[in-house]
Amino acid sequence: MIISKKKSHEDLMENFKKYDSFYLIGCSECASLCGTGDEAAMKTLKEELEKEGKTVTGMIVPKTGCQTLGTKIELKKDKDACAAADAIVVMSCGAGTQSGVEIFPDKPVYPSNDTMFLGNMTRFQVFDERCSLCGDCIIDKTGGICPITNCPKGLLNGPCGGMKDGNCEVSSEIKCAWVRIYERQKKVNELDKMNDILPPKDWSKKQNPHAMARPDKDKKEKKA
Repeated sequence: MIISKKKSHEDLMENFKKYDSFYLIGCSECASLCGTGDEAAMKTLKEELEKEGKTVTGMIVPKTGCQTLGTKIELKKDKDACAAADAIVVMSCGAGTQSGVEIFPDKPVYPSNDTMFLGNMTRFQVFDERCSLCGDCIIDKTGGICPITNCPKGLLNGPCGGMKDGNCEVSSEIKCAWVRIYERQKKVNELDKMNDILPPKDWSKKQNPHAMARPDKDKKEKKA
């Protein structure tokens, strides 16, 4: 899931200072689990805005904030409330905010959150980073544990010489990722995989699709 945290009150009010009325859009998936885009978070932001003398014309928690077409359809019932707002506030991740920009091409659209990382919820609203989105997943060879993300050095073959008593030299409170990988492989009877030397990472596989897709998209929009 995509982990987000709420921007500071000062940053939000600086962004909102030119506007008097707002429509709030949350997200029932990642942002709700983070407590940054659910109904409670929206109610809190609404109260903050009203204390500043501003108005909230309406709000919605769509099923998936980054699903542009689906969110656009859900917003139809609030067409008048959206039209009455000076600006739109999207309470999800950066992708959700950019969906808002597509849905409201003629209105200012602002994020209420900072997008942090891709991670797992280990307990309620406590998150661990688990994936670096490298585009070339190797966890089939490392017991399902990603050394790129879990090792501060991102070592593809470890442990390093700084490991001590099973812990990382960067922080003694962190268990060495490669010790974890070893213990996992031993537990599932796949220790033989520890003999394989992983090749250098091909970072060209880490994709940025917009670099090629955006020009085509722009051409289609111009033709339309």
